[in-house]
Amino acid sequence: MADELGPRRTRHAVVIGGSLAGLLAARVLSEHAERVTVVERDRYPEEADARPGVPQGRHLHVLIEGGQRALDDLLPGFMAELHALGAPKVGVPEDMVQWQSGKWFARTPATAYFYTGPRDQIEWLVRKRVFADPRIERVEGHEAVGLLGDSSRVRGVLLRERGAGAPKEPRALEADLVVDASGRSTRAADWLAGIGAEAPHEETLDTGLAYATRVYRSPADDPSVDAVGYYVVPNPSQVYAGVVLPLGDGRHLVTLSGLRDDQPPTDEALFEEYARKLPHPVVGDWIAKAEPMSPVYGFRKTANIRRRYDRPGRRPAGFLATGDALCAFNPIYGQGMAVAAMSAVALRKALADPKRTPTTRRVQRALLDASRQAWDISAGADKKMPGATGDAARSGALDKATGWYLRRVQERAAGNPVVGAPFRAALTLTSPLTVLFAPAVARQVLFGPVPRTPVEPPLRRRQAEVN
Repeated sequence: MADELGPRRTRHAVVIGGSLAGLLAARVLSEHAERVTVVERDRYPEEADARPGVPQGRHLHVLIEGGQRALDDLLPGFMAELHALGAPKVGVPEDMVQWQSGKWFARTPATAYFYTGPRDQIEWLVRKRVFADPRIERVEGHEAVGLLGDSSRVRGVLLRERGAGAPKEPRALEADLVVDASGRSTRAADWLAGIGAEAPHEETLDTGLAYATRVYRSPADDPSVDAVGYYVVPNPSQVYAGVVLPLGDGRHLVTLSGLRDDQPPTDEALFEEYARKLPHPVVGDWIAKAEPMSPVYGFRKTANIRRRYDRPGRRPAGFLATGDALCAFNPIYGQGMAVAAMSAVALRKALADPKRTPTTRRVQRALLDASRQAWDISAGADKKMPGATGDAARSGALDKATGWYLRRVQERAAGNPVVGAPFRAALTLTSPLTVLFAPAVARQVLFGPVPRTPVEPPLRRRQAEVN
């Protein structure tokens, strides 16, 4: 069979992993394959509940605009459904009290919006829409333990049922295409080795960042505050972060983070003390007035990891990687769900491209390209943090020049709308990073003054005190 993944070539596709990246890949593949099977380690809950296969599901998730657009493209009307479920919509900078690079952001009218509802709510809604398609099947409670085929072509996957009393011997599930969407803990390197193929090189960058999260009931209404959330952004000279964002129904998620030498505790009393490490007490003061509603949950696996399937190597046709199995980011930047959706859009375009045959390598490159900007943002910021390790932590001359320019961007984004709007567009993956070098922006960055910004946290939109 020729190495072609488009219509008439793929009768059966298997997707390993049934979280967002896998579900959305299945949605796209159903347009080209006769049937699609999603293999998931967990057994899905009936409602929008947390599950073990999403280890950071209890932590903060934001759906930025790049992901919103992609989801509406893949599942028309999705964002209207999510909004109807009560997912909070936050406009920035208007709705947030944000501290970054030593400055409070002026709360000017919003130029970007993100949703902050629970992760399991978003996944449940996607799952309901995807599995409504009769061409998409699911195999729950099973894990992939190997591939069928050889180093030239994958022909299926070996599955083992999980749980007490399950058969120990794996069973074969034949397929014309296998997509690895099993997340950052993927075992693809072992699977490929098992059929005589080569694993991709892994680029890594790890700051040792860890975070801890707790749910709180919001404090009583305070007429002096109209912000819906708070965000203290870390930088190389101030490595602690704190964020407070609404979940809906009066609940907020509070996440605190620090680096490997001083990670946030999961002890409830020490968690509140840790908030006092932030450069301003605004988050700690909010916590002190709020009512705790959950234990403190920790998370430690935050390294940036990119698997370079685009580089030469002995790899089989009929095998793709997407989502965190391809490119996993430091979750603190809130890009994961958006990139999962944008990768599915890239998969759709690559498979339907009338000008190019959708070979395995060509489609895999398209998937990597879909994650490139998010990688540049996440890895670019993390390589500046103290103690960053990994082969992607090295900086060259171009990094230094770009870093100098981007520092000036951040200094002006806090109060200059000419810089702030494209800055947010790039971070939310709705515009390319080149928007920051457009002539009007560059003039302000290179020659404009650093704008005046509030001296104290702007707890109300109209707070006008500036330095």
